[in-house]
Amino acid sequence: MFHRRLAAIAVLGAVMLGACTSNPSPSASGSGGGGGGGSGAGCTVGVSWNNFQQPRWAAHDKPNIQQTVEAAGGKYIDRDANLSSEQQATDINTMISQGAKVLIVLAQNTTTILPAIQAAKQAKVPVIAYDRLIEDTGALYITFDNVAVGKAEADAIIAKVPKGNYVLIKGDPGDPNAKTFLPQGWDQAGLKDKVASGDIKIIGPADGTYTDAWKTEKAQSNMEQIIDQANSSGQKIDAILAENDSTALGVVGALTSKSYGYPPLSGQDGDVANLNNVALGKQYVDVFKNANELGKTAGAAALALCANGGKFEGLKLADGLIDASVAPVKGLTAQPFTTPGGNTVQSFILQPTPLTAETLDKAIAAKQITKEELCKGVDAAKAPPACK
Repeated sequence: MFHRRLAAIAVLGAVMLGACTSNPSPSASGSGGGGGGGSGAGCTVGVSWNNFQQPRWAAHDKPNIQQTVEAAGGKYIDRDANLSSEQQATDINTMISQGAKVLIVLAQNTTTILPAIQAAKQAKVPVIAYDRLIEDTGALYITFDNVAVGKAEADAIIAKVPKGNYVLIKGDPGDPNAKTFLPQGWDQAGLKDKVASGDIKIIGPADGTYTDAWKTEKAQSNMEQIIDQANSSGQKIDAILAENDSTALGVVGALTSKSYGYPPLSGQDGDVANLNNVALGKQYVDVFKNANELGKTAGAAALALCANGGKFEGLKLADGLIDASVAPVKGLTAQPFTTPGGNTVQSFILQPTPLTAETLDKAIAAKQITKEELCKGVDAAKAPPACK
């Protein structure tokens, strides 16, 4: 599904990027620039990753950003802040000094990043907030519909367990996705109303348990404590809403270490280990965010910004570049988005796909995972359709 659009990428480069004339700099990641003097030549795109500890960044997001930039003749550079806000600020300044004409930033902390964003604006370098909102109108926001992600998680779990005791495992408290957008989606699916009616009772903190830096080991530790609390009070855990795949892995680790069994559990991202857990029956739903398509969107938007002087409003991507099921037609033109802080930013918002055991074939078709990876360790007698 992903590779057949290389022609569209080339068209994007030919049509939109002829105005990009900066001097490229060496890649901080060690990769070479897109050769051949293509129409994106001279457009250096710098990417500031907050970490590579979550598998999807290196496996899907980075290669698709890089391939999109280099296919048009642009230059890709990047740096990994390794979960340090201070290092991320340094990385951004370094890439500006290396000649980056556009920055893509996966923010470690959406507040402490603001001075670095101001520095980029002063240097007239446009910024793309990648998958995490930055409360600054000078940042183009590219992400999935995170409210829809949360709603898809809760829709699936509530349909499976409409009444019972729930555990809420949230992500990093400094990430708007964890604190605002995903919980809004849970409530749209009816969680808040069901808690109010008494159909659902929350074990542990009523507002959920946050997981610093989305760390799997922290989620496991938190979940183990909640299991101990439930056991000591004679409560049975009927379902678990975990906000993403790294926290869901921690939950599975805790359930396994405590020999608890596997209540219906949510996650998001479509990481290989989690999709395998869905096939194994250890995770009920994984909301697949097609990171390959998100990476393409960011790469194409960066090149387009390089071509049109960094203007966000009305920014367009080439038809056919992004899969239509992920980015509807209007999603190919930047749209205004109102932030929790009351700002209006320009954005590209892609759509997620919830996967359960019955629909795992979609992940294989999208080249997110191979059948061998998906079905590893699966009992043939209990195998989901994709493993048969």
